[in-house]
Amino acid sequence: MEARHNQRAHYRDRLLQPRSSMAFIKVTISLMLLYFLSVTLCLAHPGFNFPWGGNGHFGGANYGLFPQFYQFSCPQVDDIVMSVLKKAIAKEPRTAASLLRLHFHDCFVQGCDASVLLDDGATIVSEKNSIPNQNSLRGFEVIDEIKAKLEEACPQTVSCADIVALAARASTVLSGGPSWELPLGRRDSKTASLSGSNNNIPPPNSTIQNLITSFKRQGLDEVDLVALSGGHTIGVARCATFKQRLYNQNGNNQPDVTLERTYYYGLKSVCPITGGDNNITPLDLASPAKFDNTYFKLILYGRGLLTSDEVLLTGNLGNTVALVKSYALNEHLFFEQFAKSMIKMGNISPLTGLNGEVRKNCRRLN
Repeated sequence: MEARHNQRAHYRDRLLQPRSSMAFIKVTISLMLLYFLSVTLCLAHPGFNFPWGGNGHFGGANYGLFPQFYQFSCPQVDDIVMSVLKKAIAKEPRTAASLLRLHFHDCFVQGCDASVLLDDGATIVSEKNSIPNQNSLRGFEVIDEIKAKLEEACPQTVSCADIVALAARASTVLSGGPSWELPLGRRDSKTASLSGSNNNIPPPNSTIQNLITSFKRQGLDEVDLVALSGGHTIGVARCATFKQRLYNQNGNNQPDVTLERTYYYGLKSVCPITGGDNNITPLDLASPAKFDNTYFKLILYGRGLLTSDEVLLTGNLGNTVALVKSYALNEHLFFEQFAKSMIKMGNISPLTGLNGEVRKNCRRLN
């Protein structure tokens, strides 16, 4: 009788053992899921502070940028950005180039942190007052509209710095250019730098050496320089940015000899020797609203508008000449590199984790 009882107990224990093991596995999986969910929430919502991921760090590293940053906190972010830009660009095609340029002017000054959007304030001297930006940088109202719609849908979630990056990509796509998987998660600065804006953004009359130096300072190389210059395939420039090429390129009251003659006379008709500084002309005369590789073809024909465009060919330094020719011959190659270089530029010194803030209004601090 005792033997039979022991057999039953042994059989019962064998039946219960897998259940206990299964229960343990289920608990372990649940804890792992909770762990990874908490990490996702911490990343998507920096305000969520779980005990194992506090202080804006996880595993000893700063939160990086990644494309799915708003996957749970604001999944409609791309749709909202695209819907606003479709209307804005349809109304004024020049808007696309303006927003692309805005991203560039933001990232080259203390990183991609939306400092360029800040208006003058008690502690802020706006970068909008700098020489490269004053009466030149545009698109702020479009960023404001995107921000307002995102605040309705996802309050205090999407940073202004990410909006600028998203708007640059959408503007490129809507103009016929490439798309790219955009890393997100930037936060907004609490400072601006007027001096940084004046010193770090290369002027339109830059030499090739100045351009290479300016880009190298930001961690960008010659390939990035030439590819990103290709953004000039859309948009316009004011006469003030290239007038010296028409009348006094080298301080001898003579035009720039690298300008193709027909193009030169056409520019003179738009930009007289006195006055007309705010008159505009396309950077890419052939297809000013279409994102393509025509910009590089025009440079080869002496029809690059700015000195900083033409010196990519005539500067005789590094590999820029070979790159211009490659992109002129192969639009796919240009698109591919432009996307890579935009991602690289968008990664310049972002604020992440608990650094900076997510502004409610892109023009002022919270």
